[in-house]
Amino acid sequence: MQQLGDIGWMKKYTAYLKLEKSLSANTVEAYLKDVAKLSGFVGDDTSLIRVTPSMLETFFAQLRDVGINARSQARILSGIKSFFRFLLLEEVIEADPTDYIDAPTIGRHLPEVLSLGEIDSIIQGIDVSKREGQRNRAMLETLYSCGLRVSELINLKLSNCYFDDEYIQVEGKGGKQRLVPISRRAIDEIERWLVDRSEWPVGKGQEDFVFLNRNGNALTRSMVFRIVQYQAGMAGIQRTISPHTFRHSFATHLLEGGANLRIIQQMLGHESIQTTEIYTHMDKTFLREQILSFHPRNSKP
Repeated sequence: MQQLGDIGWMKKYTAYLKLEKSLSANTVEAYLKDVAKLSGFVGDDTSLIRVTPSMLETFFAQLRDVGINARSQARILSGIKSFFRFLLLEEVIEADPTDYIDAPTIGRHLPEVLSLGEIDSIIQGIDVSKREGQRNRAMLETLYSCGLRVSELINLKLSNCYFDDEYIQVEGKGGKQRLVPISRRAIDEIERWLVDRSEWPVGKGQEDFVFLNRNGNALTRSMVFRIVQYQAGMAGIQRTISPHTFRHSFATHLLEGGANLRIIQQMLGHESIQTTEIYTHMDKTFLREQILSFHPRNSKP
């Protein structure tokens, strides 16, 4: 949320971009979104005018944490630099805090990110007439719609699915549990799978696992990797794709859609010295509203 003083300067900045810089409507919109991302990160307690290089370093570190690639980071930095140069010209600030921030190296290896179209091609390309087809579709839809780690996916329990409330409870690293909003589309796919699952054998002690193999046991990490790679190949995607690619894509699409970076951090189950206290006080209703508002998978099928 922007403070009142920031709102006034954002209006002047918008006019500056349109009238003095003569930028296109798309470029102006992109720059404003970049500044809004930073505003959402610093929160109500800090005016954009008082942002420090240290805050900016933490902001970009968290962009890297959620899998935003170097090219996207550089573009966001460009938009934020433009805003602080404007404040400097207007003599609102005495020094530009972005002067101390280095642009990311574009050439370094960073996680792949799938476009929404590629996600659709992979999931819609699954042959549901095959015995495992509906299971695989439900599994990949859940992987993407909830931004899960593969370990969280294969250990998802029926007793931790609260479909009426559109939440699932997952166990992340270190055995830490968190509630994750789940899209209606993913719920529908899982419910179709559960119809098929009722006719599958279920191994002893495996009754509560959502996703089972053909022998009635919980899936393994390697099996999910093989399914993802096979379906990506069937969709004509030649890049190296893994289950984690779905997680990075989830985070990227949320951020590009305008979701708050802190919300994405909590959704992913990331914890750090800077963010743990913030997560402790995060409101679950606000979290769910953010995800349902900004995730592309939450439109009606």
